[in-house]
Amino acid sequence: MPAQRRYPPDVMERAVRMVLDIRAQDPDRAGVVGTVGELMKIHPEVLRHWVKKAEAIRREPTPEAPGGDQVRELEREVRDLRRANAVLRAATLMFASELELAQTR
Repeated sequence: MPAQRRYPPDVMERAVRMVLDIRAQDPDRAGVVGTVGELMKIHPEVLRHWVKKAEAIRREPTPEAPGGDQVRELEREVRDLRRANAVLRAATLMFASELELAQTR
């Protein structure tokens, strides 16, 4: 006899979607599963299991979506480029402030 589900499917889907959306917006953010779990009153390990399962399903190649590897590689490249841009913006601000400081002396 299967165990009775403690959480309704819509709560499970909403919690997983929240975790994945937050991770997509801010990939470097830590503790997303714990934060969402606390917010929705779901044990973090249960939510972590749901998220891993959803990610595995997303990664499975589908016949109607050829080139899934290429898409993942491009997504990874976009993430890397966004990180590089953030570093360059921070460096630009730092050098601009140093230049302003040098000009005022």
